[in-house]
Amino acid sequence: MRNDCIDPIVGGILAGWRYDISGIAPAMRGDYEDHLATCEHCRARQRFHRRIDIGLLVLTSLSAAVFLAAFVAVRYFAPRHALELELLAAGGFGVSVAMAIMVGITTPAPLVVKRAARETARQVHDRLPEEIRNRIPEEVRMKISGEPPQ
Repeated sequence: MRNDCIDPIVGGILAGWRYDISGIAPAMRGDYEDHLATCEHCRARQRFHRRIDIGLLVLTSLSAAVFLAAFVAVRYFAPRHALELELLAAGGFGVSVAMAIMVGITTPAPLVVKRAARETARQVHDRLPEEIRNRIPEEVRMKISGEPPQ
């Protein structure tokens, strides 16, 4: 595979961090943000890694929901080996929740989702009629805009 990165040194550093610069101090992010803004290769890799992170978060959450549904179904239908099935479903639910928490902690997926939600809310807010926009509390408008409170 050919590397089309415009600065292989910075690209290598970003690859080692899985293209996640959210944990870096804002003062140190400048060069990396500039590189991601100008390097299509690294930006594509960053999007790829975020899709994997969000996919893992969705997958583990769905897994937890399925195990919870299985637990409820066993409780409702009460088959012959209900206790064993309940324990298996409860264990699967616990493992799935633990995995979802680990994915949420170790990846920037929650930040990416939060940023996307804020951007969508900002777009919806900008399309609202002026009289409705004026009824939205100031705290909510500040959260949507991403500006710190004054």
